[in-house]
Amino acid sequence: MPGVARVAGAAALQLGRWGARTYVRTGLRLARAAVDPDAREALARDAAVVAGATVDVVHLVLDRGVDDIEHADDDGHVETTPHPVVREPAASSPEDLRRRGAELLERSRDVWSDDQGHPAYSRILDELAPDEARLLRHLLQDGPQPCVDVRSGGVRGGTLLAQGMSMIGAGAGVRHVDGVPAYLNNLVRLGLVWISPEPLRDPMEYQVLEAQPDVLAALHATKFAKVVRRSIQLTPFGTGFCRACLVDDAWAAYPTHATPRPDEVLGTPPRTGPAEPER
Repeated sequence: MPGVARVAGAAALQLGRWGARTYVRTGLRLARAAVDPDAREALARDAAVVAGATVDVVHLVLDRGVDDIEHADDDGHVETTPHPVVREPAASSPEDLRRRGAELLERSRDVWSDDQGHPAYSRILDELAPDEARLLRHLLQDGPQPCVDVRSGGVRGGTLLAQGMSMIGAGAGVRHVDGVPAYLNNLVRLGLVWISPEPLRDPMEYQVLEAQPDVLAALHATKFAKVVRRSIQLTPFGTGFCRACLVDDAWAAYPTHATPRPDEVLGTPPRTGPAEPER
């Protein structure tokens, strides 16, 4: 009710001011129109304009409220801006896709082109969390990081009890350590990180990790459990992204990362905690 009263008061004030200004002019014009046919036609046209302005005011009240009414001009005309129409992007036709492909190949033959960085870098930056940027920079500056899986014993490799346990979150100084498994999943999805089945060359890298409480709890959950050592590494694409977007000196010497083999699965989702039994 207070909002309705405010709208009604503002509309009455605007119409009152307009009526006071036009009262004298209207009386003189009516007197002139009584004796002059041209004046009568002009008065009829102005009456139509006033009626249109009144309709605009009513629609504006219903659509936008009183704020736009208070900006009406002295003659009662209200400038309205049509609401933008949001249209879905049209699907590219086969001809358009072939044209864009031809343009891309033409640019690849341009020896004078100075393209810097991959065009996907900008989109990837929009899909990264701040903690994920810290993980990437940690991998670039400190090299591949150890991670382990815990499996039960058995002739065929046993059952996976826990997967992808690491200390990469603490090493990178992330704010939300509990979110590291989800962060790694996203980085793997973007093609920046891969979980390698190969362990690091230095076995001392795993000593502190294997003494962590969550790893020990998984080892003690069943008899004959064993640790499978793996590593978290940047992909070549991830290395290029980090050097282009996350560090100042692109020519610094950083630790090398291995290259995934074609027969290895790049998107193994890392997670911590007990795993579902294999069937």
